[in-house]
Amino acid sequence: MTEETPTAWVGDQVYDANADKEGVVTDVKNGTYVLRPLHGYWGHNWTAPNAEELTVTVPRQERVKQAREA
Repeated sequence: MTEETPTAWVGDQVYDANADKEGVVTDVKNGTYVLRPLHGYWGHNWTAPNAEELTVTVPRQERVKQAREA
């Protein structure tokens, strides 16, 4: 059985290889992914043209679970 790499979606924490940083997917507009930093300022959002260079590091479900446990 092979494990598939999940495709990034809203709420997932991802590593953006092009930007060389991690963030959280906040929206997907016309195939473009909008990301925000893990910590810091809301005004520093950036975009990724597609999911090809995004690697899911913490899926949304896990992030929700962690938040509930905190």
